[in-house]
Amino acid sequence: MAGLKLIALDSEDLAVLSVHLQDAVVAVSDMTFLPKERRFVLLANRFDWEKAIQAEAMADADAPLGAAAAAAGPCVRRRSGLRFERVLGARVRGIDLKNKQGLLNLLALSFDEVDTPSGTVTLLFSGGAEVQLDLECMEAALEDLGPAWDAKGTPCHEA
Repeated sequence: MAGLKLIALDSEDLAVLSVHLQDAVVAVSDMTFLPKERRFVLLANRFDWEKAIQAEAMADADAPLGAAAAAAGPCVRRRSGLRFERVLGARVRGIDLKNKQGLLNLLALSFDEVDTPSGTVTLLFSGGAEVQLDLECMEAALEDLGPAWDAKGTPCHEA
């Protein structure tokens, strides 16, 4: 299966990226703001929700298809890159930037328009940690960078 290659030019597009990045694991060392380039980038080990849903659907089908799902293997993670262009500023809350080995669990991306088309993107991590990016306008891209590997389990959340 080919990897994702998506762009976001508005809040609806960003919502699609958010779905694909839910439960991605991000190392603090894999995030950076490049002020001269007006760019923010991060690398993440994203849980492939699309593959997980497909495997579940196949398992729920009749026995021959269920067997095909089992043969397809467990859920997977993929190394992915996320970048935002036209970034005017970046702020963090609840993240120790000195702890380069620290791991963050990305829950969602959101965009609050301030003065069309500018606004603030918030990357919300578990535990209330956040990265906020002030954007001239929405211009983001998500791309899978390599092969998938077996995930240790499926992420779950308390109700």
